[in-house]
This record gives sequence, structure tokens and C-alpha cells, in this order.
Amino acid sequence: VENVSWNDVQEYINKLNSKTGKKYRLPTEAEWEYAARSGGKKERYAGGSDIDSVAWYDKNSGTKTHPVGQKQPNGLGLYDMSGNVWEWVQDWYDENYYKNSPKDNPKGAGSGYDRVLRGGSWCSDPELLRAAYRVGSDPDNRDGSSGFRLVVSSVRQ
Repeated sequence: VENVSWNDVQEYINKLNSKTGKKYRLPTEAEWEYAARSGGKKERYAGGSDIDSVAWYDKNSGTKTHPVGQKQPNGLGLYDMSGNVWEWVQDWYDENYYKNSPKDNPKGAGSGYDRVLRGGSWCSDPELLRAAYRVGSDPDNRDGSSGFRLVVSSVRQ
């Protein structure tokens, strides 16, 4: 999915949860990074250090998104966490949050103006595809390089 805002995703999640009875949500930023790094490994990109094997980005994408699964997965079997489309996560964006946050499972900023996007996209420079790179954007912003990935809670609430 591309060209969706954070707010669009929230509306979709509400409908999906009502229809299925499950508890889908966006991952937290900490969950996203842990998953991108194959369960917490020191990987530059999601799946290793060879960007061309794991990501669509400005030098190899042909200026478009690609179907998921054409590049190698990371160590958890997840595809396209670096490149292809930026992925919305649940957290508010605070540029300085991680300088003072808890090391283990930080909860993210409590409020803000922008929401966090992770992973870079088909039109991004390789530096923006690093597993550690983060950016904030208005939750109403939609463009062809923004998408999402859902998680489902194992416990129904």
C-alpha cells in the first residue's frame, strides 16, 4: 500500500479490527526497528549491509514501487523494511526523544505534531534506508513513497 496518510491507516485499522475481531495496529517505533534489525542485530539495512540485495531505492527502483518480496528478506523473514516505501509507525516524532529515552523498549514521545516514518523508499538515498534512520511527517500527509505494515496483538483486548 502506498499514498496513504497516518490518519488513513488509523481509519483502515479501526475498520479491520471491527470486521475481524482482532487487534491490528501499527508497530511502535521500537518494535519496527527491532524487527527491521532481524531481532535486534547490528544491521545497517534490514537484512544486512548489501543494500542492493535487500532494498529498492533511488539507484535501482526505476523511480517506482515494486511488489513486496522481490528482494531478500531479513533474518526474521520480513521483506522490504528498507526501501520501497516509508512505513508509518505509531509514535509521535520528537527529534531528541532517543537521547533521553529508556534503552529497552522506549515508548516514544507522548505528543507532537508529526508522526514517525521508518525505512526509506524507492526514491531515497541509501543513507535514509539505514535501520536507525527516522523522519517525522504530518499525519495527514499522503504521497507515493509512504505506506505501512501492521502487527496484530496476540491478546484480544
